[in-house]
Amino acid sequence: MHNITFHFEDIEVPNFNSKFFSLWLLEVAKSYSKNLGDLSYIFCSDDYLLEVNRSYLDHDYYTDIITFNYNDDGFIAGDLFLSVDRIRENAKDFKVEFENELARVMVHGVLHLFGFDDKTELDATQMREEETKCLILLNKVSRETL
Repeated sequence: MHNITFHFEDIEVPNFNSKFFSLWLLEVAKSYSKNLGDLSYIFCSDDYLLEVNRSYLDHDYYTDIITFNYNDDGFIAGDLFLSVDRIRENAKDFKVEFENELARVMVHGVLHLFGFDDKTELDATQMREEETKCLILLNKVSRETL
């Protein structure tokens, strides 16, 4: 009963392959024994996400992702707003490919929906480990689907 959608508000992501990312996210959910419901990814600019942050969370700072949790009846569901500007900047700072950082942030939001947190240093370390596991699955899906 999953429905994964991708929206681009005020920004483009060149060569974005929605089918590939959907397959990967399904693999991620399966690896955690989770059932996906409706996931909506909204890709946007820093300014757009800053306004979401201010309006809904009363936070006045830039971030790479905001996840709204709508989990219900054992299904993982939510709206995930991602700043493509912030992801590009982070990719440069971390010296990784944009696509790798994009995938990391995409799965970061899903991991929040699975119940993982990153508020404490210990939680943040575990979150990074989980992200890495999911990125390994990304490579598996890549090989299987090409």
